[in-house]
Amino acid sequence: MLRSALLLLLVALLPQQENVRSYPDIAEGVGQSYTTEGQFKMPEHYREWVFLTSGVDMSYSPKASMMGHSMFDNVFVNPSSYRAFLQTGTWPDKTTLVLEIRGAEGASSINKNGHTQSPEIMGIEVHVKDAKLEGGWGFFEFDAPKGTAKVVKRPASCYECHESHAAVDTTFVQFYPTLLALAKTKGTLSPAYLKEINAPATDR
Repeated sequence: MLRSALLLLLVALLPQQENVRSYPDIAEGVGQSYTTEGQFKMPEHYREWVFLTSGVDMSYSPKASMMGHSMFDNVFVNPSSYRAFLQTGTWPDKTTLVLEIRGAEGASSINKNGHTQSPEIMGIEVHVKDAKLEGGWGFFEFDAPKGTAKVVKRPASCYECHESHAAVDTTFVQFYPTLLALAKTKGTLSPAYLKEINAPATDR
């Protein structure tokens, strides 16, 4: 009887173990892998990670125009780094954040107002924390959720913008509604961000 019960338990566990082997970036919560030439490999299963936020038509320039093309920005982070953030209010080394850009679609099916996201991905930007990179963080740009990419070289405007305005550790936690209050409680909001939000309206 005991032997039969053990066999049934092993059979029940086998599919789960296979899933772990098939999706290591989910099971281990790690999203960084490089080629021998140092190019970053796109995390294959990032959509199984923790979803942080979605923005519509976001721009850091007051004069920016979307030229009639609305866009959604979806942000995901690898699970182990998310769990670490919940404990510390900041990101550990090997954190990987994926910004997925999709078009905004109008009326379709039963939807008559507002926007839904397009099936097609318009672009992907990956922001990684890696002590081996200059400045400890790097950006990688992809046209599709596959393949490899070289690091965006400094000085590029994305680095200056994130280092000057990010709420936590060069990341825009101010746009992550589930994490901003936690970072405030942990006391990890950056001095630059605190100065920015406390500045008089005329100085912004």
